[in-house]
Amino acid sequence: MTINVPVNLIGKLVESRRKRAYMFMERVPSYVGEYDKKYGMDTLGGYKAGLRKMDLITAIDSTPVNFYDEMSSILKDKKNTPVVLSIIRNDQPLTLNARVDADGKIGIPFLTDEEYANLGAYKIEKREYSFLAAFPAGVKKSIEKLKAYIDQFALILNPETEAYKGVGGFKAMGSVFPTFWSWEAFWNITAFLSIILAFMNLLPIPALDGGHVMFTLYEMVSGANPMKSFWNMRRWSA
Repeated sequence: MTINVPVNLIGKLVESRRKRAYMFMERVPSYVGEYDKKYGMDTLGGYKAGLRKMDLITAIDSTPVNFYDEMSSILKDKKNTPVVLSIIRNDQPLTLNARVDADGKIGIPFLTDEEYANLGAYKIEKREYSFLAAFPAGVKKSIEKLKAYIDQFALILNPETEAYKGVGGFKAMGSVFPTFWSWEAFWNITAFLSIILAFMNLLPIPALDGGHVMFTLYEMVSGANPMKSFWNMRRWSA
């Protein structure tokens, strides 16, 4: 299937990400995940209606539900209205009354990846490398990350894509880390930031090493005094 998307799709995705929306997701069964107190579960319509973890939603107002993503299309037409949820809990059918909010949501959390895998929704494959095999695998992954970042950088420089909306400062950099501690996530993000800094440092900007290289190459070709021009350039960039 070929899907035509607008050129400013990236900007729309950045805005929707702030609302915790998804563009693509795995098609998973409509089980209810764990309600977290940190996210004010007492204010969520689903929790107040009586939904609990591992409840399977089978219908909304008699409209059958087979997968989680189908609920969004049903609820968007029922904003600020009550609905009847048909569920299965512990192999027993139940009905609950819930109210849809102004955004067309009830508040139904996902299960974890491991829980979906245990249900057979998809398979999680973990590949392990030996100490020596990790080096070429790491180099390959670094090259892939660098290529992806260069592609993203090019999109940011194109105003039509609106990718500049995703640019942030130190706070944005900190937000990419997960809310729980993970050595894998820590080293992956640290390596990615190192790749970004290395790439940015090589750009032909006077204050960066890439700018120094550019001026030095120019002086080598033109026959100018490299050291004199270098120090003049350093004073100008400072």
